[in-house]
Amino acid sequence: MVHLITVATCSLNQWALDYDGNKERIIQSIREAKNAQASLRVGPELEITGYGCLDHFLEGEVYTTSWEILGDIIDHEDCQDILLDIGMPVAHNSVFYNCRVICWNREILLIRPKMSLANDGNFREMRYFTPWMRIRGYDDHMLPPSISLITGQRSVKFGDMNVQALDTLLGVESCEELFTADAPHIRQGLAGVEIFTNSSGSHHQLRKLQLRIELIREGTRKSGGVYLYANQQGCDGDRLYYDGCAMIICNGEILAQGSQFSLNDVEVVTATVDLDEVRSARFAPSLRMQAAQQGVYPSVPLDLRFCDGDETDLDLRPSPIRAPTWASPEEEISLGPACWLWDYLRRSKQAGFFLPLSGGIDSCATAVIVYSMARQVVKAIKEGNGQVIQDALRICAVDQEQWVMRATPKDVVNKVFHTCFMGTENSSRDTRDRAEKLAQAIGAYHTDMNMDSVVTAQRESFTQVTGFEPRFKQHGGGAAESLALQNIQARLRMVNAYMYAQMLPTVRGRRGGGSLLVLGSANVDECLRGYLTKYDCSSADINPIGGISKTDLKRFIAWAEKNFDLPILESFLTAIPTAELEPITKDYVQSDEADMGMTYDELSVFGRLRKVERLGPLSMWEKLARIWKDERDLNPTEVYEKVRRFFWYFNINRHKMTTLTPSYHAEQYSPDDNRFDLRPFLYPDFGWAWSKIEGIIHKRFDRVNGIGGQ
Repeated sequence: MVHLITVATCSLNQWALDYDGNKERIIQSIREAKNAQASLRVGPELEITGYGCLDHFLEGEVYTTSWEILGDIIDHEDCQDILLDIGMPVAHNSVFYNCRVICWNREILLIRPKMSLANDGNFREMRYFTPWMRIRGYDDHMLPPSISLITGQRSVKFGDMNVQALDTLLGVESCEELFTADAPHIRQGLAGVEIFTNSSGSHHQLRKLQLRIELIREGTRKSGGVYLYANQQGCDGDRLYYDGCAMIICNGEILAQGSQFSLNDVEVVTATVDLDEVRSARFAPSLRMQAAQQGVYPSVPLDLRFCDGDETDLDLRPSPIRAPTWASPEEEISLGPACWLWDYLRRSKQAGFFLPLSGGIDSCATAVIVYSMARQVVKAIKEGNGQVIQDALRICAVDQEQWVMRATPKDVVNKVFHTCFMGTENSSRDTRDRAEKLAQAIGAYHTDMNMDSVVTAQRESFTQVTGFEPRFKQHGGGAAESLALQNIQARLRMVNAYMYAQMLPTVRGRRGGGSLLVLGSANVDECLRGYLTKYDCSSADINPIGGISKTDLKRFIAWAEKNFDLPILESFLTAIPTAELEPITKDYVQSDEADMGMTYDELSVFGRLRKVERLGPLSMWEKLARIWKDERDLNPTEVYEKVRRFFWYFNINRHKMTTLTPSYHAEQYSPDDNRFDLRPFLYPDFGWAWSKIEGIIHKRFDRVNGIGGQ
C-alpha cells in the first residue's frame, strides 16, 4: 500500500480588513495547491480578516463578515476536493475566539479555537480574544443560516479536537501554541496525530528566524510527524512586516521552505511525504509507553483516504530533505524594510517617497533601503509578477508596460524617490557632497536647499517680539539659547519636508500629481536615548530604520557597499556622526556621541538590558558592574555614572516616544511607546535606586580599604 501524501502550506500578503483582496489571495493559494496535486492546504492565522485588525476584532461586524467570506470560499468551484485549514475569528456563545476552520467539499468539519494566545511584545491577542481553556473539550457551534445553506449543516464541533481521516490523523496548532511548554502537538502526537498544521501571524525581527525554524523542527524531532507551518508575509497595515517562510517538516527535517522576504502576494510551498516514515520514527519503547497512557482524544471523522495512490506509480516519491536557510542581519535589513516600504507605498496609493538627506549614515541607510526596494521591484517584474507590474505602472505614472519591463532599479528610484539636502551655515561641504553623490548613485531626484533665510526669519521674528536675541554657546550664549537655535533648524526641516513632499510631484509634472510619503531616519538607539528634536525630521509618515540600531545600520551599509556596488557608501562609514546644528569652529565640531554622553554600542547594551532582560536601574548596575569590570576595565563608580546618565536621558526624553513616527519593527529593545514598549512618559528621578547603588559602592570601598569594625 502506498502511503505518500502531497501537502501544501502558504504565505499570503493579507491586508487587515481587505476582505475582497484577502479572499482572492486565499482562493488563488488553493488553486496553486491543487495544481500541485496537494490533498491538504494550510493558510496563515486570521487570513480572512488579516492578522493586524487590532481593536476591529472587538466589532461584531468583523465576525459576521468573516462568515460571509468563508462561505464564498468553501462554495467556490476551485476550492473543492482538497482539505482546507482556514483562519478567521469566530464568536462562540458570545465569546470571541481566534480560530481555524477545517473544511472539505462545502462541509465544515471542525472549528478549532486557539488555546494559547500571544500576548507580549507587539501581540495583544487577549485584548480581543479569549483562549479555549478546555483541553480535549468541545461544544456544538450553531452555524449562521447563510453557511447552513451551503453546507447543509446546522451545527459543527467547536473545540480541542483532531480530524480522523480513513488513513491518518490530523491535528491543529496555531502560532503561539507551538512555543509553549505544554504545546498541543505533544499530546496530539502521543494520541496518534501524524500531520500537524500550524497557522501563524509571526512578524520579522532581526535574528529571529533561525530560532523559529529550530523550534518548529523540534516539534516533530522527538516524536515524529509531518508539520506544516503557514505565515502571513508583508505589511498588513501597521509597523510589522510578517516574514513568511512557510515550511513543511517531517521528523524534524525540512522538506520545503518558502521565502522570508518577497513581493509575491501568494506563495505556496508543497512537499510529498511518506507517512510510513512517521510511523517508523515512533519506534522508541518509551514513546510507545507514553502513547499507551493517553486517554481518549476526541476527533471528527473525515471520509477520505489521503494515500489512495497507485502502487505502480514510481514517479511519485517523497520530497528530499533540504538544509534550512536564513538571511544574515545585513540581508534582513536590506530586504525586510524594503518589502514593507513597497507594500505601504502601493496600498497607500501615494506617488512615492521624500527624504531629507543629510549626508549622515542614518538618512543614507534609509535611502539605500529605498534603492533595495527598487531592486526587489525590478526582480519581481523580471519574474513576471503581474501584481508588481500593475503597481509599478501606477506608482511610476507611466503608460507603457514596455517601460516597466525595461526599467532598472535607478529608473524606478528616479520615479518614486525624492531627496533634499536642507543645509544651513552650520552644514559642511563634506555632508552636502555626500548627499548629492549618494542621490546620483541610486538615481534619486535630488534638490539642495539653503535654509539660512528661513532660520534667520524665525530667529528675527522671535527677537522682534521678545527683545531677546538668542546666541549659540560658541558665541557666548547659554545652554537654553544654544539648544533652542539648534531645534529651530531641525523643526523647520520637518515643515519644509512636508511642503516638498506635497509639491514635488506637481513640480515634476507627474501625471495625476499626487503627494509623497515623508520618510523618517532616526535609529532605535537615538529614539531610546531621546537624541532627537521633537517634531524634527524624526517626525515623518513612516520610518524604515526606527527599529534598527546604529551598529547594525553601519554593518548594513558596509554590506551594501559591496553587494549593491555603491562605492560612495565608504565615505559615510568613515564620517563622524554629527547633527551639524551648531557653528563649526577650529576648536569644535559637533559629534553625536559626545553630545549624547555615551557611545552607540553602550546604548545598545542599555537598551537590551532595559527591555529584553527587564532590568531597572539597580539591577542594570549590578549586572554591568560585574561584566564591565573585566570587559572594559571600569570600576563600579564609573559604571554607576554611565547607568545613571542613561536613565537620566531616558527619563527626561521619554515623552518624545509618544509622538514617534511609525517605524518598521526590527529590534527587541525598540522604545516604541505606541504599542511595543508601554511605559510612563513622566518619570521620577529613581532616587531610591541611586541611593542604594551609592550605599553599595561606599560599603565596597570600606571593605576594600579595611575601614570599619570586624
